Amino acid sequence: MPTRIAILGIVLVVVSTQVVTAFTGPVTARRYRGFTSPLMMNKKKKKVASSKSKSKGFGGAALGVQTPSSFPYAGTIRPFKQSPQRIVVDDKIKLPDYAIDGVPKKGKTSPLLPWIIEVKKSDEIEKMRASGRLAREILDMAGRMVKVGVTTDEIDTAVHEAIVAAGAYPSPLNYHGFPKSCCTSVNEVICHGIPDARPLEEGDIINIDITTYLDGFHGDCSEMFVAGEPDPEARKLLQATYDCWIKACQYVRPGRDYKDLGGIIEDHIVPLGLSTVRSFCGHGLGSVFHTTPNILHYRNNEPNGQMAAGHTFTIEPMICEGASKVLNWPDDWTATTVDGKRSAQFEHSLLVTEEGVEALTAKNENSMVQFWEEESQVLKGFFIGTSPAALERAAQINAKIGL
Repeated sequence: MPTRIAILGIVLVVVSTQVVTAFTGPVTARRYRGFTSPLMMNKKKKKVASSKSKSKGFGGAALGVQTPSSFPYAGTIRPFKQSPQRIVVDDKIKLPDYAIDGVPKKGKTSPLLPWIIEVKKSDEIEKMRASGRLAREILDMAGRMVKVGVTTDEIDTAVHEAIVAAGAYPSPLNYHGFPKSCCTSVNEVICHGIPDARPLEEGDIINIDITTYLDGFHGDCSEMFVAGEPDPEARKLLQATYDCWIKACQYVRPGRDYKDLGGIIEDHIVPLGLSTVRSFCGHGLGSVFHTTPNILHYRNNEPNGQMAAGHTFTIEPMICEGASKVLNWPDDWTATTVDGKRSAQFEHSLLVTEEGVEALTAKNENSMVQFWEEESQVLKGFFIGTSPAALERAAQINAKIGL
């Protein structure tokens, strides 16, 4: 999931905290010469201290639309009625530390220096592989539900039930008070869309963002889906977003700078007349939902460290048909484009290996084949990784699915 960044201003030493934070990976749009601090979901820093009192907790989500009717929406999407927030009561399921009160505790002492990045141990990597596989299975299941007339609340219900049945916890649920178990972002919604009673319409494009917390570790991924048939401009947006994301994933290997990923993304989409969101970023993850490194999806010179074997993080560019500036809804979560034009996003949890990169949330033989995977000029078929083992696995899977 995208996340905003809290930024620290420094003059030889750290002197003040400034900006904001968020969910899964997006950043704050302004330029800065300091460096970044721990990440959160889409909550502004000034509200963090009151998260506990403001959080609705289990079962406390709004039953109706809370957004003022006078709000200047940018596009056609409007908030619909939400079902009650669900509860996870199974004693066998390990809960993240924010599950009850909405306030994350672990990771509050994460490194202030953005180039300090946790190297996972072998047993931790295996747990992340398991969580990543589960997240992929749930995302595939949710994607198959995308049809005209289906509501995003129905998708969220199925996601919640499937994750709990697998003995895991849906990471978004009550994270800084988020009321649902996944994010569903339709058309102009960039990220953090809250599932509700709005039925999907013909031609809607939707990002479904799934994170599972299994055995103490998070697995995070998202993908685009289409209700019905996409129009030509939607096809262009989806293909470009997928291709720039794959290019960035292919770049990952030990010794390379995290800052270079943004230029790869921007160089691909700008000539196509598209823009990349700067208000949110990719992020490190593991036992903590959001941590270093911060993955900026635009050209930058920020000191966010070098890739090393054992690092785990997400790449999740949000690409827009028009302006990339963000309009935040009064619900404090939903982020849309300011001009109402559409946005698209893809996301993997990635593991840096000695020989390249492995997608912990990679597709498998049972996953849906999308048109952008069939028509890509960057990589046809499923991206599994760049290590020899990942390339061999990809060849086997792609042969089975006919790509």
